[in-house]
Amino acid sequence: MYKNLAAAFAAACFFSPVFSQQAPGSAPPLKVGFVQVAPIGDAGWVRQHDDGRKAMEAALGNRVRSTTVENVPEGADAERVIRDLAQQGHGLIFTPSFGYMEPTLRVAKDFPEVRFESVTGLKTAPNVATANARYYEGRYLAGIAAGRMTKSNVAGYVAGFPIPEVLQGINAFTLGMRSVNPKAQVKVIWLDLWFDPPKERDAAMTLFNQDADVIAFHTGSTAVMQAAQERGKLAIAYHSDMRKVAPQAQVLAVTHQWGGYYTQRAREVLEGRWKPGSVWGGVREGMIRVGDFGPKVPEAVQREVLARQKDIGEGRLQPFRAAADVRDNEGKVVIAKGQSLSDAQIQQMNWLAEGVQGRINR
Repeated sequence: MYKNLAAAFAAACFFSPVFSQQAPGSAPPLKVGFVQVAPIGDAGWVRQHDDGRKAMEAALGNRVRSTTVENVPEGADAERVIRDLAQQGHGLIFTPSFGYMEPTLRVAKDFPEVRFESVTGLKTAPNVATANARYYEGRYLAGIAAGRMTKSNVAGYVAGFPIPEVLQGINAFTLGMRSVNPKAQVKVIWLDLWFDPPKERDAAMTLFNQDADVIAFHTGSTAVMQAAQERGKLAIAYHSDMRKVAPQAQVLAVTHQWGGYYTQRAREVLEGRWKPGSVWGGVREGMIRVGDFGPKVPEAVQREVLARQKDIGEGRLQPFRAAADVRDNEGKVVIAKGQSLSDAQIQQMNWLAEGVQGRINR
């Protein structure tokens, strides 16, 4: 999640320590801290990261002990919380939100013996690594499903902030949708926030009133899914499987899988092998998965999406490789026929694809 929005959450931060049993006489466990940008709910961005924490504990047992601080606004509060975790002896601290990047770097300078993982961050330091996932790969696959399922040829997209990661998702979704349905259009509403269920719901309802019959989103709650369930429309779950709240509305879920990465990095600290660097993994690395189809999705569509997922995992399909010229929604060629965007170009994306009805809020 991204952007500096210190006023985004009014709720107070609180600590939720989670401890593993330590065998008598054994070496002290590695204390691992996690800072979360929203409350830990049943589904969503934070839920997936907390599931990753649990997977780490399950894999490493009494070698680790974790502490989670949830609902921490980006900005000054984040720096205070990260600093507190470092002062309390945490040897590894994960900060999974883009707005935590600069606070993490500032604290890291004062605690060179602590290892920090800036998840979705872009800047490294001698004791700061970055990690992110290629969410856009899942978005492209979701677009294929949406293109097959829509009857109005209009999809909606509830978006947080116009940063590269969100733009990647909107564009990949649109390209996937139009790869099977060239008439498809995607209408975008920007919220300039990550987590506000009432506003997320209102945006979804607005898009449904504008003829969207399938909707995607890049925000932190399940509100869009619940709105689709209420209106009898279709929706793409993001971060987590959300069939629990939208059993009839869910087309599929694009899920984030963090357990393997968290376990690997904690093990490297324990074994003295941790090094800073940047990881950007996707379907091939097991960090992104599409599945959890809803009951309204025909088996043929499910098979098609899963086949394309396999193609991405094996390198045969790249969402930002152009079989024909790809233009933005102002008519400019942004990917020439036969060309692919480099990772650097994807990470700096600042355009909306042809077929997207919307503008980038600056």
